[in-house]
Amino acid sequence: MNKNRSNTLFITEVAVFTALAYLLDYVGNILSFKIWPQGGSISIAMVPVFLMAYRWGIKGGVLTGFLLGMLQFILGYSQIYTLIQGIIDYFIAFTVVGFAGVFAAQIKNSLNDQNKGKWMTYVVLGAFLGSVLRYLCHVVSGIVFFGEYAPKGQPVAVYSLLYNGTYMLPSFIISAIIIILVISALPKRLFK
Repeated sequence: MNKNRSNTLFITEVAVFTALAYLLDYVGNILSFKIWPQGGSISIAMVPVFLMAYRWGIKGGVLTGFLLGMLQFILGYSQIYTLIQGIIDYFIAFTVVGFAGVFAAQIKNSLNDQNKGKWMTYVVLGAFLGSVLRYLCHVVSGIVFFGEYAPKGQPVAVYSLLYNGTYMLPSFIISAIIIILVISALPKRLFK
C-alpha cells in the first residue's frame, strides 16, 4: 500500500512540476527580450526540474525534464528547424537537466543535519551540472545546425558557445537563487 501511494505521489508530482515548468518557460518566452533570433531565452523553467531532481533523485529530474522537452516540442512554440535539432534542443537538453539529482542524497542529508551552507552548496552544484549539460546540448546543436549564422570569420564553435552562453548563464544564476529561496521556505520534511 505504501509503495502504491509513493508511486502515485511521484507520478502526480512529475505531472504538476512538468506543467509548471512548461508554464514558466512559456511565460518567460513571451516576456523575454527577443534578442536571440535562433531561439533561447532567459527562463526559470529549469527550477521545477531541479526541485524534482532534489526531491526524487535522477529519475524525478530526468522524467520531468524529458516531459518538459516533449511539451515544448509538441506544442509548437519552440524553434524547431529539423527533427534532429528539435530532439537535441528540447528532448535531450531538458532531460539532462535532471541529472542535478546526483546531489539529491547530499542535499537531503544536509537539510536533515540543518547544515544550511552545505545544502546550499549542493543545490548550486546540481543546478550548475544540469545547466552545463543543457548548455552543451545547445552548443552542439548550434555548431551542427546554426553555423550559417556565425559572423564572417568567427569559428562556428565560438559563435555557438557565446550565443548559448548569453541566456544559459543568467538562467543558471537566476534558477539557483530561486531554488535556494524555495527550499529555504519549504518544510524540510519534503526532502526526507
